[in-house]
Amino acid sequence: QVQLEESGGGLVQSGDSLRLSCAASGQTFRPRYMGWFRQAPGKEREFVAVIRWSGGHTYYADSVKGRFTISKDSARNAVFLQMDTLKPEDTATYYCAADPTLIMSELRNPRDYDYWGQGTQVTVSS
Repeated sequence: QVQLEESGGGLVQSGDSLRLSCAASGQTFRPRYMGWFRQAPGKEREFVAVIRWSGGHTYYADSVKGRFTISKDSARNAVFLQMDTLKPEDTATYYCAADPTLIMSELRNPRDYDYWGQGTQVTVSS
């Protein structure tokens, strides 16, 4: 079983930055993709960014492109989300997700990910 643990959330002001971290532990970790989703109160969980473990290709939601950067540290089994120029609409619980078998057409669908963290809250005040 794989466990994912997020950290780095908090309360910031509009325009500030935050860096989220997600560490994986448990059985031998061999994700194909690892990334971030977010969920605001009353809304569905939505795709934010994902990185392919082999090769490092990255994919972003249009709403965060140019402001957020996803990266990984394979030696530490960790993925990061650098969030710059934060906006109030970025307020949500951010979840780390991973899956060993995803194909490209499945990247943005949370239902296709097998492993999830508990989430970390990000609140951006205006």
